[in-house]
Order: sequence, then C-alpha cells, then structure tokens
Amino acid sequence: MEAMEVGAGPKEKTAKSPVIRPSEIGTKKVFLRRRVVESHLPKEVRENAVSKLASVFKDRQPLRGFPVGSPDEKKYLNGLLDVGPESLEWEKHVRSFWLELRIPVGFTGTPLEIGLDDIGEPLSVEDFVKYSWIKKHPLVANSEAEMLKNPNLRFYILDPAKEGQKKNASVQTAKLADREFIKMSDNTVRMKNVLQVLGKGKLETTSAEAIENMLFDIKQVDPKRFLEAATDPDIDIRAEIASFVSAGTIIKFGNSFVHGNDTIANSEEEAVVFWKNAKNSGLLNIMRTKYKEQIR
Repeated sequence: MEAMEVGAGPKEKTAKSPVIRPSEIGTKKVFLRRRVVESHLPKEVRENAVSKLASVFKDRQPLRGFPVGSPDEKKYLNGLLDVGPESLEWEKHVRSFWLELRIPVGFTGTPLEIGLDDIGEPLSVEDFVKYSWIKKHPLVANSEAEMLKNPNLRFYILDPAKEGQKKNASVQTAKLADREFIKMSDNTVRMKNVLQVLGKGKLETTSAEAIENMLFDIKQVDPKRFLEAATDPDIDIRAEIASFVSAGTIIKFGNSFVHGNDTIANSEEEAVVFWKNAKNSGLLNIMRTKYKEQIR
C-alpha cells in the first residue's frame, strides 16, 4: 500500500518547546504514533500501511523545530546539512530541510531517542531535531487522550515513562482509597455520610450492608472521587447539608441555600462556615428538628 502523507496545513497549534533537563541522562525513547482509522480494508492491510507526518507552513515559512536563526537551530542542524552556519547557503539549506522533513509512521509507531549523554547533549541529534519539530506540529498531540478529543489531530506522542508514572499515580490513589474504605467500614454513619455527599440521595432506611456495598462500588469505579470525600474533614457537615436539601428542610436555588425566607449561604463553602459558627446553633437545632419530622 502506498504511504499516506499528512501535513500541509496553514495553521500551527500552540505548543511548548520540549523541556529536557540536564539531569535526565541516559537513553529515553518516545514514540510518534498515528490515529487508528477504521475502514473497509482488511486489518492486515491497515496495519501494514504507513502514514507520513509532513511539513506544514506557518507565516509562509515551513514549520521549524527551533526559532529561525536561533543558536539551537545552528547547533543541532550543523552536521545534518551539507553546509555549515558560516555558509551563505545556510538559510537556504535550513529552509529546505524543514520543508522536506517527513517522518513515516507505521502501525507500531516511530521510535525517537531523546535521551541525553553525561554532558547534557542529545544521544541522537537527528531524533532530537525531529522531536523538537513534532512537538510544535499542529497535527500532533501530546498524548493519545488529547488526540482523541480533537478529530483534527492525526498523530500523538507516546512517552512510556510518563505513562508508567501516570499509571502508578492511579495505583497509589487506589491503594489510599482501599485504606480509607477499610478504616470506615465499621462506621455505618461515616459511610452513609460519604454516600450522601457523593449524591446517593435518601439513605435513612438503607441497610448497613447496602450502604457498604454502594460505597465499595464507588471506590472501585472512581477511587479518586471516593478518596476526596472520605478524607474531607468537613464530610459530616456536608452530609447533613445534603440531607437537609434532599428532605426539603432547606432549599437550594442555584448555588444558594435558603431556609424559610432567609438565604443562609451563597455557596456550599459558605454553608459549611455557617454550620461551624456557634452563633447559628439555635437555628441549626430548629432545622434538625424539622428534618427529623420530615423523614418520619
């Protein structure tokens, strides 16, 4: 199958230059990968196809990996071109290099070595130049998730190290969520309060077993959301506020909380402060009595 060349777009997306610190010494590979496009062609044919990330124009000039005439451009392109920076033909060759730059991308992606040696120089100058270029390319996303959000993006950068860090962060969150769940598993009231804040509605007649099961399911599906609620020092107050709203003891209009004809808070955070203020204990006791009557 013939290669598909992708590029030649007039608009460049905003992108930061690669951040590569001298402390990052040693080999490091990233992969330029392409969007999987469904078609009627057999899977084997699609897998063997090769797309090419091609040059695009910005301000009537081919997209460059470094600022025009910058020290970095001279430093890293010197040796890759037929002439050096001192040549009168330098700019002509530089422009041709960026204009003709193509990166073929197969099914498994194209690896690029972007690691540094012990003095902070790229292990592969050619790959470093390409990486600097694709980071600025309007058709390249910084991750697969970013690419999938925008149908105009055709490629993405896969950084295995970052993916590993991201996955481990999720693992740590899940571990912390497990610990918090175990800590509160013998406290039905605490579990009920967390559920109330997480939007599970009226729980007054729900059994302890059902409450534990519901909370376990939330922890499994969204450990981060569960953890935030479970470790909130104001969770009991927020739960009571949610219960009052659910029963109609107080009414919520937009972000405001109203009792009778009085607005007691214009946000949930203000409501928490209202609950904590000892001066409001009398009104809170009245609301608690009213709430108990409403849920009978």
